Amino acid sequence: PYHRGIFWAWHQHIIDNRSIGEGWTMEGISYDVVSVRKEVTASYARIEPTVLWRSSQYFDGKPYIEEKTIIIVYPAEPDIRKIDFEISLKALVPGVRIGGANDEKGYGGFCQRVKLPDGLVFTSSNGPVTPQNTQIKAGPWMDLSGAYGSDSRVSGITIMCHPSTPNYPAPWILRQKLSMQNIVFPGREPVLIPVDKPVVLRYRLIIHNGNAGKTDLPGLQSEYERT
Repeated sequence: PYHRGIFWAWHQHIIDNRSIGEGWTMEGISYDVVSVRKEVTASYARIEPTVLWRSSQYFDGKPYIEEKTIIIVYPAEPDIRKIDFEISLKALVPGVRIGGANDEKGYGGFCQRVKLPDGLVFTSSNGPVTPQNTQIKAGPWMDLSGAYGSDSRVSGITIMCHPSTPNYPAPWILRQKLSMQNIVFPGREPVLIPVDKPVVLRYRLIIHNGNAGKTDLPGLQSEYERT
């Protein structure tokens, strides 16, 4: 009920070893969009929000993380479109940590939640993938192909991880039904968000016609890694 489309969220928000809220369900957590820059050219459409993370359990909502995100949507090419995400997180006070679900799944981070068709096929750089309850190590990209529309035409969404992302190649939480697809960061164990140097997460979506075999996804991953 609380996530749609593309999003990024974390269960554990901690300052000085004290939980200050639950960021997945937004219990005690709020996100204040303080500015948005926009640019549209013939080569891309770009949006850059700056967001302050606050908690009702921390100094009456004093911000503790500054998020600066860049989203770039590129023009459609034959059968594909690329969308880039760069998520930069910097602590505004010392001792801030974030983490995924505090269980064996450890999910959290960059996610996709869309209506899932019957017969959804998962493919990675190592070939077909079968979702399981816990994390899967399957390489730097994951494709989800199926008949998303009202007809039988197959299309897909590929999530790619850039090698500059701290836990590259990140593990995956995958679901066949009624849930999200997640490239995990950082996992169950919370990580420190520094005050002097941001943590930067970089991902690319490839939206494509046909199944994974109709598109050169390894080549597109290599291209992304060179950016």
